[in-house]
Amino acid sequence: MAMTKRVKIGSLAVGGGESVKIQSMTTIKTSDVENNVAQILRLQEAGCDIVRVSVLDEADALAIKEIKKRISIPLVADIHFSASLAVKSIESGADKIRINPGNIGGEDKVALVAAAIKANGVAVRVGSNTGSIEPEYFRKYGRSERALVESALSNVSLLEKHGVHDIVISVKASDVPLTVRSYTLLSRNTDYPLHLGVTEAGTAEMGIVKSAVGIGSLLLNGIGDTIRVSLTDDPVKEIYAAKNLLRACGLDKNYAEVVSCPTCGRCSWNSMALAEKVNAYVRNVKKPVKIAVMGCVVNGPGEAREADLGIAGGKGECVVFKKGEVFKKVKMQDAEEEFFRELKELLS
Repeated sequence: MAMTKRVKIGSLAVGGGESVKIQSMTTIKTSDVENNVAQILRLQEAGCDIVRVSVLDEADALAIKEIKKRISIPLVADIHFSASLAVKSIESGADKIRINPGNIGGEDKVALVAAAIKANGVAVRVGSNTGSIEPEYFRKYGRSERALVESALSNVSLLEKHGVHDIVISVKASDVPLTVRSYTLLSRNTDYPLHLGVTEAGTAEMGIVKSAVGIGSLLLNGIGDTIRVSLTDDPVKEIYAAKNLLRACGLDKNYAEVVSCPTCGRCSWNSMALAEKVNAYVRNVKKPVKIAVMGCVVNGPGEAREADLGIAGGKGECVVFKKGEVFKKVKMQDAEEEFFRELKELLS
């Protein structure tokens, strides 16, 4: 795929060959500064790169200034239907705004927002989803990728007309195949960075699957510069899901990968419980290592030959191995303690 433009968002950049950035959005009214800051700090700790807040009124817009003082990641203000709130959010220190120029209130209002964007050097995300396709494109093409893309690009052209070019675009749908078709078409028609997501993906169980299929298939085809895994849940879960997605796509190699087998009737110990504990232990490790927890020696050192450290169950004992070579046998009751001793040494 063609290289996208590089757009600065606060201290970070998206597009232009930069790493794919992870985003999320707070679930608390923005004027509630204390609770918003607390939630954003949790998101930062989990690995969020960019956070978005909703701006419904002047109190929300003004709160951005105080929130910005207490966080270390770029902040995006999400505004609809109000040019004045967009301007106030920019003046309060938002690093980027999310608007649809088509619903901001006419040409003069777009010009007002564009002037503030340029004066303050902020970026803007525009786009469409299946609930906000411009009427003329919906009439022409119905609920389709062409309607989503042309609607998004028409909003982009409104900003370009007023000299704004630090733009990120999105075209989301809750329908995964439509999302994939839309971003694929959009990528052929623009070089602006693309923000990927499956909108209204649902609760964690299905939302993670839909996002993995939609976002993952696009990333594997070289499409996408920033992502959000939208879940009806604690937004921190969005960050871990997004990190796992990037890792599964091979776009983040600086982590501790845990491989484990599904087990079968040959497994004579509780490898599932150990795999869960190991996964939780290394969740935030930033070191390119591979760890294996295997049910039995049939699939142990062999299938996990590339693991820096692994364990597999046997008859009354477990074997601990490194790079496919067994170097220690331990009693089954001591397996967890011995393995964690080796794991801590590996990660030190």
